[in-house]
Amino acid sequence: MSGLDQAHVQTRLVHAGSPELNGGAGPVNVPVVRTSTVRFADTATHAALNGRRTGGERVATYGRHGLDTHQALEAAVASLEGGYRSILAPSGLSAIVLVLLATLAPGEHALVSDSVYSPVRRVDKALLQRYGIELEYFSPGKDDLETLIRPTTRLLYLESPSSLLYEVLDLPALAATARRRGVLVATDNTWSGGLYYQPLALGAHISIQAATKYLAGHSDVMMGVVTVDSAELAQRIGATYDALGLAVGADDAYLTLRGIRTLDVRLARHHQNALSVAQYLSRHADVARVFYPALPQDPGHALWQRDFSGASGLVSFAFPAGQPGAAARFIDALRYFSIGASWGGYESLALQAAPERLAEHSIWEGTGEVVRLHIGLEHPLDLAGDLDRAFGVVRDALRRSA
Repeated sequence: MSGLDQAHVQTRLVHAGSPELNGGAGPVNVPVVRTSTVRFADTATHAALNGRRTGGERVATYGRHGLDTHQALEAAVASLEGGYRSILAPSGLSAIVLVLLATLAPGEHALVSDSVYSPVRRVDKALLQRYGIELEYFSPGKDDLETLIRPTTRLLYLESPSSLLYEVLDLPALAATARRRGVLVATDNTWSGGLYYQPLALGAHISIQAATKYLAGHSDVMMGVVTVDSAELAQRIGATYDALGLAVGADDAYLTLRGIRTLDVRLARHHQNALSVAQYLSRHADVARVFYPALPQDPGHALWQRDFSGASGLVSFAFPAGQPGAAARFIDALRYFSIGASWGGYESLALQAAPERLAEHSIWEGTGEVVRLHIGLEHPLDLAGDLDRAFGVVRDALRRSA
């Protein structure tokens, strides 16, 4: 669409990937195109299209490559992230694995922020180590990245804000160091939905999202997406995608594209509600600490203000030390928060952070139990009332055990 690249992000979210008006008319929504087989008019056309695909063009010659629905979603995400191209994957974790396998070879080394999404460590142990690929975990806030880069280092893998405790990283500084040493930079951008954070503009080569979360937005899709800043990376990751035999269903692509159209208004409400809840928690006598970068007292607030344009619905908080079982009692007492491991949908969720996961974070220095909340689209006063009642249940239990 003419001039769309210069339009505001809200406009691009509505129009990116829209179908052409062939014959003067057409649908508002991209049709769901399901197929396993692509037909060709003749052998010359078949050969020509295969050649274009081999050369890196986004051309479908088989159903697994995706057709109109998939291409429209990829175009929309690439526009959102400011990237050269986006590539879909069956889940957020598969998108991460795709990037790791496409950028690392046996004998090579990657530096990974230690507060990264914990399944990355499982991929490391279960898969990468078997193939002679080494991942080294470091603290972006405490360690000197320059001294950690080796001749075999090929990738710097980050997540900002990080999982569970939302550590905000200085991506421009980290990326500048990595680029100076010829190291690729990839970052997980799921927390922001791609709307409130632009890692490619800040120096990353690759941005990864679990589209399962805010892009789809309704807890009914499993999908990941990788966005790259160059044709070379698009071809490199695309070749690995083909070799792994990955594919995404057209219905899931359609649902995610539908979710993208309302991403701006949904995330604005998530931000508003989560900030309200985070402020409530920060004033609560039964809370030792709140983790939410949009709070002025959060250690990452200054970096968040500089690099982000908004915040998501994820808020974590810690109970004071010496209250074993407080998190479970609290979560079980909630009415409007379901217990669930995912997030990004319209509903509010609560989950206790596993102590072994917290121990992986070098910034974690507490001993109290931690609860992660995803703040949904309910009224914030109802959510605060629900939380207040659950805190009362914990206090009653403590009094009885005293």
